Amino acid sequence: MIRPSLISGTLLRVFLIGLLFNCGIAAFAQQPDRPNILWLTSEDNSPFLGCYGDQFATTPNLDKLARRGFRYTHAFANSPVCAPNRNTLITGVYVTANGHQHMRSEYNKSDAVRLYPELLREAGYYCTNNSKEDFNINQAQTRGIWDELGNTAHYKNRKPGQPFFAVFNSMLTHESSLFPPKPRQKLRHDPDKVKLPPYHPDTPELRHDWAYYYDNIEDMDAWVGKHLADLEASGAADNTIVFYYSDHGGVLPRSKRWVYETGTRVPLLIYIPTKYKHLWPVGQPGSVIDRLVSFVDLPPTLLSILGRPIPAYMQGKAFLGPKKTADPQYVYASRDRQEERYDMYRAVRDKQYRYIRNYMPHRVYGPQQEYLWLSQATRSWEAACQTGTCNETQQAFWKSKPVEELYDSENDPWEVNNLAQNPKYKTVLERMRKAHTDWMLTIRDTGFMPEADMVARTRTIPAYDYMRRGNVKLPALIGAAQRATAATAKDVPTLLRFLQADDPAIRYWGATGLRIVGDAAKPALPALRKAVGDSVHNVAIAAAEVLYALGEPDAGRAALIRGMRAADEAARTHALNIVDLMGEGDPAVRDELVAMVKRIGVMDRNRFDLRLAKRLFKKWNVDPSNYNIAFTWTWP
Repeated sequence: MIRPSLISGTLLRVFLIGLLFNCGIAAFAQQPDRPNILWLTSEDNSPFLGCYGDQFATTPNLDKLARRGFRYTHAFANSPVCAPNRNTLITGVYVTANGHQHMRSEYNKSDAVRLYPELLREAGYYCTNNSKEDFNINQAQTRGIWDELGNTAHYKNRKPGQPFFAVFNSMLTHESSLFPPKPRQKLRHDPDKVKLPPYHPDTPELRHDWAYYYDNIEDMDAWVGKHLADLEASGAADNTIVFYYSDHGGVLPRSKRWVYETGTRVPLLIYIPTKYKHLWPVGQPGSVIDRLVSFVDLPPTLLSILGRPIPAYMQGKAFLGPKKTADPQYVYASRDRQEERYDMYRAVRDKQYRYIRNYMPHRVYGPQQEYLWLSQATRSWEAACQTGTCNETQQAFWKSKPVEELYDSENDPWEVNNLAQNPKYKTVLERMRKAHTDWMLTIRDTGFMPEADMVARTRTIPAYDYMRRGNVKLPALIGAAQRATAATAKDVPTLLRFLQADDPAIRYWGATGLRIVGDAAKPALPALRKAVGDSVHNVAIAAAEVLYALGEPDAGRAALIRGMRAADEAARTHALNIVDLMGEGDPAVRDELVAMVKRIGVMDRNRFDLRLAKRLFKKWNVDPSNYNIAFTWTWP
């Protein structure tokens, strides 16, 4: 027989355990030490804000946020364009380590690299994105990572007391906002009062678009103000840390797409409520922080703020919270294929200087790209220089590049005075040159494999994993690329050895080096005639370009045609770049282009081989409708 006192005692214990359990759930959901996080992001804008000292800007809401929060003066994107940069933002891994550096390539992500919304949701956060992803990852691998994604996604839809992480993204300052242009009489900022950068000629179109851009920044500032007001109205402002930043610099020509200050330096404002003052980076709100920060640091910083473990694969460093690290000496940037044009830059920035290594110095800075040329500002710059009205600084954009660039970015913010050849800066140059090589080796940069070769090697394994399984002798590969791209006539024997290497990427750099040395490569003609038959498209196409440059187009044409027939878009895009650059117009190539477009059969503006095909038809004065081909895409 069970005594009533025992029953009542048992029930009491069960009741108390249940009460404590339920209180624990409520405490987890509401924990005041678990701040909400609100990210307000704009697109394509440098720190052209009043709080950064720009007196032409009209940004009262962001200026107020800077006074209430912390303004970072040395914040940088790791890529000067959206999709590769957002890849770093979502992973905390440099895009060149992930193998996702080529614009809108969407290759597979390593399972070892997780996306930060997954980690935040595991910590109990309600994660929303309103409404841009564009992470340069196979889209099947990004499905379901948000609680809400889209134009209606909002933190207000979370469970009562649940902490949130919310992204709101504005396109108001995006490049596309400048075309078609707004009528001058409707501008709020006066084009005549624009202070043009020294590399832009003084054209009406450039003045107009700079003023128009400042109008768009003003509109974006109002958008920020609305979201901050909504946060106050929600009652969550005292529990919410607010970040504002731009996804990279921009957007007038020579900013977005280039690893200069104008393409990578961004505004970063962070507001931290008083209840979380233990997270304040220094002193009081309104302070200016000169720590070097880049986007690879944002995911580990989020986790540090929330007291969560930072995965070992993350390559950034936390700059807030209990896991905050010492200030870094450098930040890094990269650029590879941008839309339909191949180029390759790596850059290092310290507190004062920017170092840039050009791995395709034989290419001009500003090759014609379909989307960029929708800008009347770009077209007017090109026209001004074609008519001889540009000075040397303004002409440089249309010429090939030096191998190295070094700028005193603090005193030369437009970065037009290259100090790389100045002996006074030899020590700085050597230090930053070494830092850039050390960085690439540390993160295992995938960019030294040309894109089509990388695709072929990584069909069954993500590039991030491929590089970590000993498949590439990276020091030798980087060494070959650096030797080839700085080559002179005396290096031809070395380049010939590269051209016969086992690693196809080294063979590619050997051919590239022979292109760079120009006529001095003529002793290599027998080897080049053989190399155009290489089974790796990138090697054959690179060798074909040298043959064209040395006056033997017939020997190179077959490699370009084979490239156009490739199953992989990257190989076709590489081949069509050379067709365009070398002025090829042979009927056999034209017929192959028609066959290629018909075989692809989809008029997709994000197919970069098709963009080049469209350009070539125009260049050859050929009406594609004669072949029942219609390029149907339109632009904003």
